[in-house]
Amino acid sequence: MYQRQPSIVIVTRPTRLEGLRKRWGTLGQAKFLLHAARQIDSESETMQFLSSAPRSKTKAVAAATEQAEFAEYSDEDSVYQHAMEELEANLQFGCPVKTIDRAYVPNYDFGLASVVVVVGQDGLVANVAKYVGDVPIVAVNPDPQRIDGILLPFRTTQAVLAVKAALSGTARTKNVTLAEATLNDGQRLLAFNDFFIGAATHISARYVLTAGRRSEPPSSSGVLVCTGAGSTGWISSVFNMTAGLARFLGSDVPTARPIAWDDRQLLWAVREPFQSRTSKIGLIAGRLEESNELVIESLMPEHGVIFSDGIEADFLPFTSARSYESESANNKRDWSAHDQACTPPPRSKLRLECQYSRLSLPSLPSLPSLPSLPSLPSLPSLPSFPSFPSFPSLSVHDADPGNNNRLC
Repeated sequence: MYQRQPSIVIVTRPTRLEGLRKRWGTLGQAKFLLHAARQIDSESETMQFLSSAPRSKTKAVAAATEQAEFAEYSDEDSVYQHAMEELEANLQFGCPVKTIDRAYVPNYDFGLASVVVVVGQDGLVANVAKYVGDVPIVAVNPDPQRIDGILLPFRTTQAVLAVKAALSGTARTKNVTLAEATLNDGQRLLAFNDFFIGAATHISARYVLTAGRRSEPPSSSGVLVCTGAGSTGWISSVFNMTAGLARFLGSDVPTARPIAWDDRQLLWAVREPFQSRTSKIGLIAGRLEESNELVIESLMPEHGVIFSDGIEADFLPFTSARSYESESANNKRDWSAHDQACTPPPRSKLRLECQYSRLSLPSLPSLPSLPSLPSLPSLPSLPSFPSFPSFPSLSVHDADPGNNNRLC
């Protein structure tokens, strides 16, 4: 039977300097266009402050700002490239090492990988975790001076030991609960932090929400569904707004507590629900346990979307049945139950459930035990000293018995 060879996949992201080069072709062209943009800004500032500052001084400040900004881009790129070179040189364990850009993550087969090394930022880790399945992730912070790295526990030098432990199966990992959205046409999407289900524009989203045995048709700004990792993100703003409004109205409600990353449940909340004759506000928020599901049926003929982790460009359409169009372009009618000439496309129905992934955590090696020290020799006992003669006891009494003032 064929046994797959262990492999390492390194996922990278383009730096801002690489983004400029990709957009404008060469760094020289990018620098020229950056200079032109600064010139426009400096001329605008010159018109505003012409009476207080010379034009030459304003141009000098703009030129210095331009040089500093481009130098920041260049330095950021150098640090990142140095981290990549160090990783690729040190991750040589006799198995294949493949480096891919984040743009290829959705189409890459991570089932052939033994460990995935993600080279910052935090958002890249969240995006990769949706596609790797149960393959352990080693998240590396390539530039601690610029990146906070909440999801990046490893430095470049520490990543080598973490990858080695993952290959040997001894790595300490942390389970992370993901949210999974499945449409009735078979399309699916995963979320590391949260899902947004609603309208792509600033209009009300219309849908039917089913939670447990309850079902109703809300009208709102959409629905948020978050994991434990995302419980301190977007959805927390909804809870903060709710608590603030309650305090404004004279009530005191506790703030929702975040859930653990590996907690097998999801949080969901309806954003800005509106009550009318056709919309209800009975289902506003709740917890989705592992064995349950949240079902949302779209009533939006257009502009309905589902996207995860704030990436609006990577969305699934979430629309209801469209109007039936006959052969004549001018003869358009809605489908009805009495229409036998056509069958309508089914309404988009969304089911939300839990999935799981693993992140490798730094594990410090145990320190060797210190050798026991030799016991010290016992000291000889000191000779006893002769006892001193006892002194006569002194009594203090008030010279004037009538004086009640006492000195303590």
